[in-house]
Amino acid sequence: MRVLVTGGAGFLGSALANALVAQGHEVMVVDDLSAGDPQRLAPSVLFHRGSVLDRPKLWTLLQGVDCVYHLAARVLVAESVLYPAEYNTVNVGGTVSLLEAMRDTGAPRVVLASSGAVYGRQQVQPVSEQAPTNPQSPYAVSKLSAEYYLHTIGALWNIETVALRIFNAFGPHQSLPASHAPVVPRFLQQALGGGSLVLFQDGHQTRDFVYIDDVVAALLAAGTAPGINRRTINVGSGVETEIRALAELVLRLTGSRSNLLHSPVEDGGVSRLRADLTLAGQLLDYRPRYSLEQGLRRTLTEDSRFRRS
Repeated sequence: MRVLVTGGAGFLGSALANALVAQGHEVMVVDDLSAGDPQRLAPSVLFHRGSVLDRPKLWTLLQGVDCVYHLAARVLVAESVLYPAEYNTVNVGGTVSLLEAMRDTGAPRVVLASSGAVYGRQQVQPVSEQAPTNPQSPYAVSKLSAEYYLHTIGALWNIETVALRIFNAFGPHQSLPASHAPVVPRFLQQALGGGSLVLFQDGHQTRDFVYIDDVVAALLAAGTAPGINRRTINVGSGVETEIRALAELVLRLTGSRSNLLHSPVEDGGVSRLRADLTLAGQLLDYRPRYSLEQGLRRTLTEDSRFRRS
């Protein structure tokens, strides 16, 4: 296939683009490099610097494309609370811009990387795709809005659409900004650097941590699977892990003597979250291969930031 990956120089996008090339596809990437690094991409990936808000550039890139993977987005929940307008512009406006360009060029299929954050607080775990959405942050709202635009515009303009609600993805080369960093690379950095690992409240909040290779496998399947038009599908590990248990596992795997500190401040996150993967198994033949410990070990081995000198 001829494939376009938006946000393809980022953490997830670069892993996907490289996997697509390895399968023999012709792959193009567009990324504004606000968080991406084109050095992560295989030499045969055709990289273009640009924004998904630049429709003329999209018209050029979409010529003859068989499938689009839309991963371009701002992704930090805490940052979205401070800058909701920017998250709306990029995550929602960028999705609509892409869909308009696909309509104009006749590109037939798009797979959106959405988020498990759209579920928010839920009484029943694991969370299925039929659960009522309850977004708790501007980031989650922007992802849910993008889903609505995706499927609505797809139906109006005859574009095949698939949305994957990806839970807490982690793995090598995940972004580690100075503030609001994702919990897995933050804990690894603190443990290896001798800093304390901070737990909010009692640390008993749970998340569904899914290794990047499993997410990529789901994305690859969604690009070609039949009978999934207009579907929204969970992608996670199906395992619920307490943040305290994650911290203790990080300390064990790194051999760190760092302390666990408890902060009385609420972090704004939900108390529990775990993906129901029934639909992913049925529609994508998706079966997660990596446990949290296996994924952390691979991250420590493959990410130079976490190698001991």
